[in-house]
Amino acid sequence: MKLFYYLVLTRPANVITAISDILAGVAIVGILDSSSQSSLNIILLCLATAGLYAGGIVFNDIFDLETDKTERPERVIPSGKLSQKEALVFGFILFLFGISFALNVSYLSGFIASCIAAFALIYDKFAKHHILAGPLTMGLCRGLNLLLGMSVLANNILPEFWMMAFIPIIFIAAITLTSQGEVLGNNKLSVSFALFLDFLVVIIILFLANKGLMSLWSVLPFVTLWFGINFIAKFKAIKKNEPKYIMNAVKMGVLSLIPLNASYVAGFSDWRYGIAVLLLLPISILLARKFSVT
Repeated sequence: MKLFYYLVLTRPANVITAISDILAGVAIVGILDSSSQSSLNIILLCLATAGLYAGGIVFNDIFDLETDKTERPERVIPSGKLSQKEALVFGFILFLFGISFALNVSYLSGFIASCIAAFALIYDKFAKHHILAGPLTMGLCRGLNLLLGMSVLANNILPEFWMMAFIPIIFIAAITLTSQGEVLGNNKLSVSFALFLDFLVVIIILFLANKGLMSLWSVLPFVTLWFGINFIAKFKAIKKNEPKYIMNAVKMGVLSLIPLNASYVAGFSDWRYGIAVLLLLPISILLARKFSVT
């Protein structure tokens, strides 16, 4: 029975979105359909990000214990289903596995994985409730996760590819801004600014496509889907600025990382690979019905 509670603690739907980051990074450097050795490294990086993301979520709940006793007493740790010590050991093991899997790909991958773990801990312990440091730190975690996927080709990451990491930084900042009012509401300004950041992401992607770095017609349907999901959810959260709608905007923002990553895959690789990544979305949605996302 405890095994199930460990699984609940990791928020599996979110972990699927992290795996899509890796596939997007691999597509950006152009080897999504490459050799068997590359395939092994892709699998290792997917396992690495699963460990890193799940570990970050576990430590988030550890550091939020006192708050969750009041605001979310049904969660695994405050409800006593798992002790804080059990969660602590579990979180360290997840980080250890994540970094180890990454090191098996390259030293660069291991370094990036270590940075992700460090920034996740900084966010969970110190930056989470800061209006600027929180969105920036969480955005850095996702940007580095995209770079982790790119590190599958450690010796040939061009400068323009590194710049792609700024896109998830901007969007995750938008999600984090939205989440800062998910319990009490009254955050119309934050959600409105988050929607502006979504517009900015679309402009950047279209600019990259116009410059020839991505295929415009391949990327357009995916980025339209991504923006539509977020626009509808955030517009409702602005119009009805209550916890229910804000939490839904955060949830849809997290899940929509899959179509955002699918747009990179389609733009840099092939629209059929983009569809394959997009198929992770219904899996993540099904998991979100069973497990918490926010």
